[in-house]
Amino acid sequence: MKTRLLKKSIGILVLACISAMICLTARAYADDAPKTESIVVAGGCFWGVQGVFQHVKGVTQATSGYAGGDAGTAQYETVSTGTTGHAESVQITYDPKQVSLSQLLDVYFTVAHNPTELNYQGPDHGTQYRSAIFYATPEQKNIADAKIAELTQSKKFSAPIVTALEPLKGFYAAEDYHQNYLAEHPYQPYILMYDMPKLTALKESFPTLYAKK
Repeated sequence: MKTRLLKKSIGILVLACISAMICLTARAYADDAPKTESIVVAGGCFWGVQGVFQHVKGVTQATSGYAGGDAGTAQYETVSTGTTGHAESVQITYDPKQVSLSQLLDVYFTVAHNPTELNYQGPDHGTQYRSAIFYATPEQKNIADAKIAELTQSKKFSAPIVTALEPLKGFYAAEDYHQNYLAEHPYQPYILMYDMPKLTALKESFPTLYAKK
């Protein structure tokens, strides 16, 4: 009887040790997993903005969508009327150990779009094509403010930066046919004329951040 109880106790102890080891291993993997952050930006047609950030090292995902308006009006045809408050936007999810928000904003301001064009980008006109950063935290707002001040002081642009800083109320992913549009339609005339040059500029201006993907 004592032998049987002893064996049972040893078995329970072994199972407890195995369970503890599994928990520690799982925790170690969780600690090693990349911790991502995200920022939502707008700068004209989301096809090109998404395409640019899909080629930035440290960006784990870039999603085209809408920000600035309500969930009920976050559809392409409705947003295109320019009456919803939405802007065509891109949610950039990134690993801050590989790329900083400041670096992402460098790409945003100098490659992804022209921040001096008020409520338009190239051939696309309307508030839905405005230049805007939708910040989720005070820290994001402070970094964006500092970047605008830095670029203004350096006289990087010949005209004032008109990028609006707006609190993020919500981000709504665009329809499936808008996702990965540049990658899937590289020879579409609009993409060739307005967006492919941005990838060339990214590679030339930020060679250490460029990812072929």
